[in-house]
Amino acid sequence: MTEPSTDQRAPGESLRELLGGRRGVFDASLPPAVFVVGWLASGGSIAWGAGVAVAFGVVIGVFRLVKGHRVTAVLASVAAVAAGSLIALYTGRAQDFFLIQLLANIASALAWAVSILIRWPLLGVVVGTLLGQKTRWRRDPDLLRAYSRASWVWVLLQYSLRVLVYGVLWVTGSVVALGIARVALSWPLVAATIAVSAVAFQRALPDDHPGFRHPKPPAS
Repeated sequence: MTEPSTDQRAPGESLRELLGGRRGVFDASLPPAVFVVGWLASGGSIAWGAGVAVAFGVVIGVFRLVKGHRVTAVLASVAAVAAGSLIALYTGRAQDFFLIQLLANIASALAWAVSILIRWPLLGVVVGTLLGQKTRWRRDPDLLRAYSRASWVWVLLQYSLRVLVYGVLWVTGSVVALGIARVALSWPLVAATIAVSAVAFQRALPDDHPGFRHPKPPAS
């Protein structure tokens, strides 16, 4: 008896492998948490919190580099920490350290929603690019519909939820809660989003479809 393909057996795991594991997301969420710790330990000094966070991010980057891992997420996190620190130092409000995260998630939610409406769902763009499919997936109506439905999961479950939580905490100036939310809404939320979007994707495909790795040519 032929064993089912990977796509049919575990679509969530297949998507998780393509979209990245927990290491990068976890590494990126640690420096903001360290900022809060440094801010608290120094009696509310934004400069101390920022310095400790940037230094911690650099240490993580060096460690990952020595281990032969990709450090893209860490470098992006350090850049975000530096930018957030400059904003917070300029305004004198520690919660503004997280303003970039709030704005980035607003922009992501809008970008993903617009991509679905113009029939270029970003989940399909990302996965299709990683698989080297270029735009072949778009010529498969079943895949286009499945990627669109799965992309809505990312809009609502990941980006909109973050905007809601970060927005409320930022407005109320809850710096410690923002640090906790930054960690809680990192890898656990990404993992949940990938799992739920994989289920939505799979349910949107016909039973006889070969899976996202095998776009079907359009019907003649």
